[in-house]
Amino acid sequence: MAHVLMVVTAADELVLADGASHKTGFWAEELVELHRGLTAAGHSVDIATPGARRPPVDPGSLDLETESGRELQAYLDRIADALDRPLALSEVADGAYDAIVLPGGHGPMADLAHDADLGRLLVDAADRDAVVGVLCHGPAGLLSAIRRNGDFAFAGRELTVFTDDEERLGGLGDSSPYLVESRLRELGAVVRAGAPWSSTVVADGALVSGQNPQSSVATAQRLVAQLAKAQIG
Repeated sequence: MAHVLMVVTAADELVLADGASHKTGFWAEELVELHRGLTAAGHSVDIATPGARRPPVDPGSLDLETESGRELQAYLDRIADALDRPLALSEVADGAYDAIVLPGGHGPMADLAHDADLGRLLVDAADRDAVVGVLCHGPAGLLSAIRRNGDFAFAGRELTVFTDDEERLGGLGDSSPYLVESRLRELGAVVRAGAPWSSTVVADGALVSGQNPQSSVATAQRLVAQLAKAQIG
């Protein structure tokens, strides 16, 4: 079975374009469905954050007045020990994991997008063609994967991400400090976008990406399939 590192934001706020603070964190559905799908397939999942800080859940992703919200909270409660004591990204060695997975929420835009240790791990993963999975705003973490010569480690790779259209239609809109899709395109990624709010997954070799929360289950399924294809598990 594969040994998977799930890298989760530790940011609980994002500074908006106008300087205001927006409460954020990881998106509950995305972390839960990725974690559930991988562990149900028999893979082990370790959680890591910058500074080993406990990852905060985005309050907008967890409506406890709904059955689905209560189910997500129940799953988070079951993995509370792992969330309470994450690994520090700085202490994770290159090559220590078969796969690196990044759930979204706006939080990754605040910290993972420029985290040097995540960048180091992602460059290493790209170089050894290890499985990398990103979902929704999780691809913001890929922005950290800059080689010493200034090249983007995922330039030329096909992926999807929470699109600029989705950000304008149902995200932070003009308040967003930057648009993740646009940043990835500027660095040379080839973005393949589905219709807004569609379940869209793009796989380019070992790089698996999902567009939005609606893509959570399908992204987990594609990651499990990719690990099987790589004969890991």
